[in-house]
Amino acid sequence: MPATQTPNQPTKNQATNSRLRHSKSPRSDRPNKIRCAIYTRKSTEEGLDKEFNSLDAQRESAEAFIASQHHEGWRCVPTKYDDGGFSGSNIERPAMRRLLADIEAGKVDCVVVYKVDRLSRSLLDFSRVMEKFEKHDVSFVSVTQQFNTTHSMGRLTLNILLSFAQFEREIIGERIRDKLAAQCRKGKWTGGIPVLGYEVDRSNPSPKLVVNADEAVQVRRIFSMYLELESLTPVSEKLAEMGWNNKVWTTKSGISKGGRAFDKCSVHKLLTNPIYIGQIKHKSDVFPGEHAAIVDESVFLAVQQMLSNHNRGRGNHLKNKHGALLKGLIYCPACNRAMVHNVTSRGTRSYRYYTCLKAIKSGRKNCPTGSLPAGEIEAAVVEQIRGVSSDVGLRHEVLMQSEAIREPDHSPLEANEIALAFANFDNVWDSLNSQEQAKALKLLVSRVEFDVADCSLAVTFFPTAMKGLTDSSDSNANEKGLEHSIT
Repeated sequence: MPATQTPNQPTKNQATNSRLRHSKSPRSDRPNKIRCAIYTRKSTEEGLDKEFNSLDAQRESAEAFIASQHHEGWRCVPTKYDDGGFSGSNIERPAMRRLLADIEAGKVDCVVVYKVDRLSRSLLDFSRVMEKFEKHDVSFVSVTQQFNTTHSMGRLTLNILLSFAQFEREIIGERIRDKLAAQCRKGKWTGGIPVLGYEVDRSNPSPKLVVNADEAVQVRRIFSMYLELESLTPVSEKLAEMGWNNKVWTTKSGISKGGRAFDKCSVHKLLTNPIYIGQIKHKSDVFPGEHAAIVDESVFLAVQQMLSNHNRGRGNHLKNKHGALLKGLIYCPACNRAMVHNVTSRGTRSYRYYTCLKAIKSGRKNCPTGSLPAGEIEAAVVEQIRGVSSDVGLRHEVLMQSEAIREPDHSPLEANEIALAFANFDNVWDSLNSQEQAKALKLLVSRVEFDVADCSLAVTFFPTAMKGLTDSSDSNANEKGLEHSIT
């Protein structure tokens, strides 16, 4: 038997009238005709395209109930407030927003729902909505549930109903998450936005991923392109030049989505997706999938290793297209903070600087060093390396450091190779690209500092590399060998 927000009255008509007078300060100018807004909601879009769906069933029941109260002046407003495919966990829904706006505008006197949980499954959100109803003297009616909010027992009943509604929503969520986890363990695709290289085959009860041959060629090319360019930005720029975009897909309702240009984030997401080697990922776990792989596992692992190396050290080892040789090595002695590399452009010319991190974050007035010309400082550091290239301890340190960071598939360096390289330092240095030069400096130099007071640049080498210099009898000469003045 349908029931509503009614006070305990001896007769049915008196109870019906009390539904609309539960507010402590009812409006004295309320018209005899009571304008009733019907609100309906369904959590999923499944079945909404049918001729008669769940929203229609809810509306039909509410209209019948309003018709039964016609003699009391109840009238159904023509505006429909239907939220199809929206969860009850929050009130961020289009029809709900329109309903609240109309209530504030004074267009609604009563809100009718099929069940309480159609309005909200969150106890907190429901209480906020009820506060707004009471503020504007709007009644709330549930067709299938009986409660009375004019006394404490009725409010307790309403809160219990909402608590169970919220509990039911959480149980449903847990069941869905458990089902998705079980599907992933069996290697099944659990849905979501289709990825480049695959199409969704829905001919079977369980949708499956099938390879799109043309897109698979693009995916393999993107992986090989990253191994060649070793950076995400050049890859995204190259893809833009080639006119390759993200996956274009169509929803069940026929709406076309996707097709956006690649950027660093989308390229990184593609390169790290294990779906391309025939695996399904669920949270932190990976399971063998039912679909075919597009990329060889060896290529995928090589890309992951390169991405990991570039991310190591909070960006200190990222490839720098401007050739910042001292990135992660140079420090401001006055602030004891790292100096970062930055580039400014004036017209067609670019200028490189190293700027103290404190000056960037706190303002240049808080750091006496300010900005330093990158080219001159880098040249001074390289000059110091030339001066100690004949040191035996330095060559030994290079050998130890290279062995520590050597990749498994690379052959180890020999001592005679290092000696030969130092013997012809200028030719070897000039033959390296900027990234290789930066790696070489990290093997030799531990810290670089510029003292703005006397315009001196102090280069600190690894201890064993400087053993030959520290054993020298002329300590003053050694000290001069560590500094290079820049005018």
